[in-house]
Amino acid sequence: MTQQRPGDQRPGPFWAAARAHALSAATLHGLPAFPLSRSKLPAIATAHREPSATCIGQCGQAGHGVHDASADPAMVRALFAAAPWAAGYGIACGRPPHHLIGLDLDRKNGVDGVAALHALAQRHGFSVPATATVATQSGGLHLWLTVPAHVRITNSASLIGPGIDVRGSGGYLVGPGSLGPRGRYRFAPGSGPRPIAPAPAQLLDLLTAPAPTPEPADRPATAPQPSAGRSPERRLDGLVRVVLDCGPNDLNNRLYWASRTAFEAGDIDPGTATGRLLAAAVQRGHPETPARRTIASAAKGAARSKENST
Repeated sequence: MTQQRPGDQRPGPFWAAARAHALSAATLHGLPAFPLSRSKLPAIATAHREPSATCIGQCGQAGHGVHDASADPAMVRALFAAAPWAAGYGIACGRPPHHLIGLDLDRKNGVDGVAALHALAQRHGFSVPATATVATQSGGLHLWLTVPAHVRITNSASLIGPGIDVRGSGGYLVGPGSLGPRGRYRFAPGSGPRPIAPAPAQLLDLLTAPAPTPEPADRPATAPQPSAGRSPERRLDGLVRVVLDCGPNDLNNRLYWASRTAFEAGDIDPGTATGRLLAAAVQRGHPETPARRTIASAAKGAARSKENST
């Protein structure tokens, strides 16, 4: 692996703890880990300048986001040596031997993902399993579950229920011990580290249900268009889902479309939209720096559109 930044830069104040937690996840539990910045995004700059780059590590360099993740302690050390500013670590989902997925249960803006999951379980006749659970910095929870090796779970946002985001293949979970913008991620009391429970069959059925048929290419959204009848938060949830529910060849186009739609809406906070759409794109494997350029380009396009309409 080629390091992209000097390895002799002095580590930041949170680097040693982040590396220790990542090494513990890799060596004790076989979980593929990679360094994150305090913004919860990959700490190593992208290995490629072009947004259209499709390399996910074949070049031998670090800088491919979640695709850098490894359970090899030597590789984890090398990744952290290339990111002395790291404050946390991500755990890649969908990888052997655990084939981990995560249910990200938000508790904010009047939405309670924990309550929504229990209501979903009651409707579909399954129990929420006791499993490794991480308390997030915003008061939510990450439930860790395993799925069979042949099952591929896609990433989604509020698709199976309000406040329930799914982290599957190509996505990652912020590891316990990581420091985010508003606090530290920790195992919830009494829940970890404990064995990761298998996802109930009824939940798997929900997670693998066929997605809605996409609209024509010039309107890639699978979510409803912005309308006065939906809150800004719900419409932004739909735009995030547009980015998460796509293949790698359409990711940059969808990111641009979703970002421009958010910026043109008028009542969606641009900072919130930027953060959530960037995180969704990185979850799907888009290198962070090109993703930021795409979002910035969308913001400029939205500004020009508003100028021309006045």
